[in-house]
Amino acid sequence: MSGLSQYLPIVVLLGLASVFAVASLIVARALGPRRPTPAKLAPYECGIVPEQVPRERFSVKFYVIAMLFIVFDIETIFLFPWAVTFRELGLFGLVEMAIFIGLVFVAYLYVWQRGGLEWTD
Repeated sequence: MSGLSQYLPIVVLLGLASVFAVASLIVARALGPRRPTPAKLAPYECGIVPEQVPRERFSVKFYVIAMLFIVFDIETIFLFPWAVTFRELGLFGLVEMAIFIGLVFVAYLYVWQRGGLEWTD
């Protein structure tokens, strides 16, 4: 039972944080001003007067490049823990990371050859 008692402060802190968050939302809802105006209800577009007609749509290519950036960015994040524990992992860690980097490089070459990194339509 002593093992579980170590987690009691964490559980208490999570409980207090949850109670504080819910209480803050309730108090803000109850005491906050309610004076809606057309200007307050309109969507905010970086200081520009909102347009009623939607602008042209973004190309799918934009989203593909954004997702590729996120994927490659997250894959580089995996390099940090490996670099921190490099000496402890030894040869096994080096070979494993070489395989990982090789797979990332193959994926990069595939996307590059398919034209996924070109911005033009």
